[in-house]
Formats: sequence, structure tokens, C-alpha cells
Amino acid sequence: MIDVILNKGKEKAALQRHPWIFSGAINKVQGAPLNGEVVKVLAADKSFLAYGYYNSQSRVAVRLLEWEENNTIDTDWYRHKLKQSIAARAHVLKNDDTNTCRLVFSEADYLPGLIVDKYAGFLSLQILSAGIETVKEDIINILRAELNPAGIFDKSDATARTHENLELSQGLLWGEVPPEFIEVKENGVRYHINIADGQKSGFYCDQRDNREILAAYTQEKEVLDCFCYSGGFTLNSLKNGAKHVTSVDSSALAIETLKHNLGLNGFTEDQQTSIQSDVNKQLRVFKEEGKKFDVIILDPPKYAPSRSALDRAARAYKDLNRLGMLLLKPGGMMATYSCSGAVDLETFKQIIAWAALDAEKEVQIIRQFHQPEDHPVRISFPEGEYLKGLLIRVL
Repeated sequence: MIDVILNKGKEKAALQRHPWIFSGAINKVQGAPLNGEVVKVLAADKSFLAYGYYNSQSRVAVRLLEWEENNTIDTDWYRHKLKQSIAARAHVLKNDDTNTCRLVFSEADYLPGLIVDKYAGFLSLQILSAGIETVKEDIINILRAELNPAGIFDKSDATARTHENLELSQGLLWGEVPPEFIEVKENGVRYHINIADGQKSGFYCDQRDNREILAAYTQEKEVLDCFCYSGGFTLNSLKNGAKHVTSVDSSALAIETLKHNLGLNGFTEDQQTSIQSDVNKQLRVFKEEGKKFDVIILDPPKYAPSRSALDRAARAYKDLNRLGMLLLKPGGMMATYSCSGAVDLETFKQIIAWAALDAEKEVQIIRQFHQPEDHPVRISFPEGEYLKGLLIRVL
């Protein structure tokens, strides 16, 4: 095995079991490892630190996997990690009301670069590191043996692959081709999801808990669901007795899927309005029309993919939330989210404070939202805590 020796004083993160070694921390690579090959990481004094995937093309030059020198990274090691991750989610799927969740969450489950989502009888895989790419067949075979899915679909079309010098990839890996719409259940709500053409891995199961929590505030309310995608917040609100929900998304497929899901759950056209439009533009239209809502949901895409984009993202979040506040009835509530890992909760609160100042509104924080348990946050990898949200009351 090839040794990667760190510069003096650069071993602290590895000793604290953080999974990333940046290229600037490396003093010497003894040999010429292939991208994705497992290497041994040593401190400057040659003491063992960890095993990890090497990639000369990535700013994160080594993604650490194992800190016990006597453990071997082989098929049995991957089988143990996958079984451990799957078992940790078993109780989420025991309830007949839910048959979809995230089974593997990359670094949080000690498998950096691997995401596995379960959608009823199908699995959706995202492979985002060269290391996982090299053992893709082992991963597929283990998942087949452990879960016996109808099919396994590759959704490795995220731009994160380009940072690992990997081409984007999508298509059937094993078994049946998923139908155009797979029917899944989450918290008793039924959804048609499209793996091949849908966003991310096909569905945003990271909002499962938050959808159910927020629904309790929407009974007999006029609700605006922005960036609605396939209708998670919309459907939960209607299930809980919302008077009417207006749902906005720029994607034609999202609006089409939402309409499927409304019918699937027995909701009628007079209970909901779908609008295909840019959200910021539509919010301005509502403002000009004098529209007001009791509850507004803002669940935008990732505005800050990295810390270098933080300033631009902060301005975008501020403007979006300012517009939302101006559309609320007095005492109305807004659930606002950020899925940008570069935006921590305190920064997000500050952005909301700036938005309130610009909107000339008084705001109270009612509660905070987080990602659910199938998206755990590893204590040595705080970067994994990406989803945060606030429920605010605007006075």
C-alpha cells in the first residue's frame, strides 16, 4: 500500500477523525497511486493515522475511511459498513406509512462519496468520489444481497463528480428499469417520483420530519409553498386541513409531478393552485396584486455551493425572505430553509434579521428545523449538517 506522508503539524484533523485531507497538507506521496486507490496516511513522524481514498485531481486529496491499522479495506469491510447503515434506518421503514428514506449518507456513514436512497422497491445511487467508483460493483452486489431491490439506478449526475475528475453518469445499474413514476409513501402521504428525470436522487426525503411538523400550523390557513418541487409541503398542508395551497416552482416536471400527487392523495383542484414560474418573479407579482398569505414556505435550492459563494448567497437569501415577509398577513408564519452547507444556522439567522430590517417587520423565531435522522451529522464532520430552517412569526 502506498504511503501518503503529511506535513509536520497537519495531522490534527485526522487524529480527530475528520475525513478530509487537503492537498496542501501533504508532504510526500511514496509511489504513484491511482485515483480512487486506498492509501495509508502517515504523520510527519511516520506514525499511522488512517486509510483513505487518494485522488490527485481533487482539492480533498484523501478521503479517510478507517482509523484502525489492523482493519483491511476489502469487500467484507464494505459489507459491514453498508449493513450498519441500513440497520440504523430500519425503524424508519417499519411503519407502513413510510417506505422511502436515505440508507447511506456519505461521510456521515463512513462511506465518503456514496449516497443510497430507497424508493419503495427501488434504490437510487449517487457515487461522488473516485474511491467509491472503483468499488461500484461490490457496492451493487452487497445492496442486492442485503435488500433484494427490484432495480438499482445510477443518479451520479451531480457536478461534484467533476471535482473528482469523474464523468457524469446516469442509468440502470441492475435489475428492472424504474417506471416513469414510482409510488412511495412518506408520513402517510403518497407520492409519484421520477428517479431518472427528477432532481437530486429523485426526491427530497431530508424534509420528511419538517413537512410533518409544519403541517400542524396550516389547518384552515391560506398557504404559499415556494420551490414546491413534487409537493411535499403542499400535500402535508392539505392533509392537515389547509384552506388552500398555492404552489410555485420553475420546473415543468415538478408541477406535472405535483399534479399527479394531488390526484393520488384525493385532493381536488379547488384546494390547490399550481404556478410554473420563477419564484422571485412570482413573489413580486403577488406583491403587486396585493396577495397575502397566512403561511409561506421558502425551500430554495442550494444558493451557496461553497464558502466562496457565501456573500452572493446571503444577498439572495435576504431578498427572497424579505419578499416573503411582505406577503404575510399580520401574525402570519414563514418556514424558511437553507440547504447550503456553507451557511451555518447563526449566519442564516443573521440573514433573516437583515431581511426583517429591510422589510420593516418585527420577527419572532418560533422553532428551528434540522435534517432528519437518516441524514445524521457525524460529530467529527460538522460539514455534514447542511439543512437548517426557521419557523418565524412576522408581526
